[in-house]
Amino acid sequence: PITERQMLALRDKNRQLEGKMAELIQFGEENDVISERMHRLAVAIIAAGSFQSVIHTLNFHLHDDFAIPFFALRLWQRPGDAAELPEFAGVSEKLQAFAETLTQPYCGSTSGFETASWFGAGAAHVRSQGLIALRNGGGTIGMLALGSEDPQRFYSGMGTLYLERLGEMASGALARVLPLP
Repeated sequence: PITERQMLALRDKNRQLEGKMAELIQFGEENDVISERMHRLAVAIIAAGSFQSVIHTLNFHLHDDFAIPFFALRLWQRPGDAAELPEFAGVSEKLQAFAETLTQPYCGSTSGFETASWFGAGAAHVRSQGLIALRNGGGTIGMLALGSEDPQRFYSGMGTLYLERLGEMASGALARVLPLP
């Protein structure tokens, strides 16, 4: 009887461990896919030689490779020779101060954020967003906003490693093609 109970307990524990192992393998495979997409974006963004090319590259890869339906970028200062583009539209001091305090990307609702309006005609459909501060030499120079109709696409408490890397790549590319402070 005792050995029978021990065998049943061991079988149950074995089933639990097999389930956990399968879950870890699935997470690893998902991370491999994301890592490959990040690599493709990195290679493309390195090749982007102009501001418009960087914007196009980000838009293309975020939309097509990562299936992020809404993407917007705002930079705090417009270089003197830059055209009047949406990326240089005014941003409130409140949002700039918020971006300055971000130690990692914000993920959650668009409620209470002016960033919702950045998504243009699709703004009414955005239910969750990821906000990534762009930095150059430690100072915040702008923000990337990613939006989704899915309220759980960007949620509080989600892992932000890849979003942080995206912000670093975008910041580096922008610093290369624009005379940023």
